[in-house]
Amino acid sequence: MTTTLTRTVVTADSGGRRSRAGAPPLRPGLKKKSLRETLAGYAFLAPWLVGFLGLTLGPMVYSLYLSFTSYNLFTDPKWIGLENYVRMFTDDPQFVQSATITLVYVLVGTPIKLAAALGIALLLNYRDRGAAFFRSSFYAPSLIGASVSVAIVWRAMFNTDGPVDSTLSIFGIDLGGWVGNVDLVVPMMILLAVWQFGGTMVIFLAGLKQVPKELYEAAEMDGAGALRRFRAVTVPMLSPVIFFNLLLELIGAFQVFASAYIISNGTGGPAGMTNYITIYLYKRGFTDGQFGYASAIAWIVMLVVAVIAVILFRTQKSWVHYAGEDR
Repeated sequence: MTTTLTRTVVTADSGGRRSRAGAPPLRPGLKKKSLRETLAGYAFLAPWLVGFLGLTLGPMVYSLYLSFTSYNLFTDPKWIGLENYVRMFTDDPQFVQSATITLVYVLVGTPIKLAAALGIALLLNYRDRGAAFFRSSFYAPSLIGASVSVAIVWRAMFNTDGPVDSTLSIFGIDLGGWVGNVDLVVPMMILLAVWQFGGTMVIFLAGLKQVPKELYEAAEMDGAGALRRFRAVTVPMLSPVIFFNLLLELIGAFQVFASAYIISNGTGGPAGMTNYITIYLYKRGFTDGQFGYASAIAWIVMLVVAVIAVILFRTQKSWVHYAGEDR
């Protein structure tokens, strides 16, 4: 029996670099071209890398360090370990109230906003005449909803003797304004968030356009009604879009600041009912000068958002259905 041994012949080029036999090394001209393309790529990436390192990663690392210190901007940071975090949960009732109000805002406002966006998207998906006008009309508030001017207008509308209060009084409902009412200011803030559903609606509408009409026709032939078609066809096919919007809206809801600050004149009132975690963080840092404590609050918020995101990604396999997957 003859055994043929096949060996890989390794050669060395003039630069000392080894290559397999039969694969000639790159010519000097090609090497220079490849190097130029690589350098050009890094040159285009440089502004983003500088911005990321200097404006995002660097400040994040420094704020993490500050969260373990006592720092008031005018003296050197003093290391105090976990004291800020311990104080946050054991000796700061305002933080507990702020966190509770923020969670209520997030857990109540986000589902209502998603439901409103999906409902309007379903209506626009089955309407051809004037659809472009209505899409633009519903989308416009999402562009200006977080602006200072809208917050001022919203405050004027829901203030005592404002348009909303005056209109309700015609029907015998005298609430005395929403802005200064402890029981109504939170619903007013949620209503402001829901009013900005336009961006979410556009994403839902784009997802609905991708649902094959054959699925609805097949379900209708099987005797499925509108509600059954929505549950058996629309929701499963739209689940990736629902997951995407849910994740973005939850993260965005934790960051509410401008509207609450303007409506409450920066106080978080009445009775701390608009003192969301971002407002409280701002007051502790820029009003009281407790930058170390404010940094600790910021990192707790980031950890909470990260945990929520991880939970959503871990649980998506049970309810998010992607095309081509066998579930």
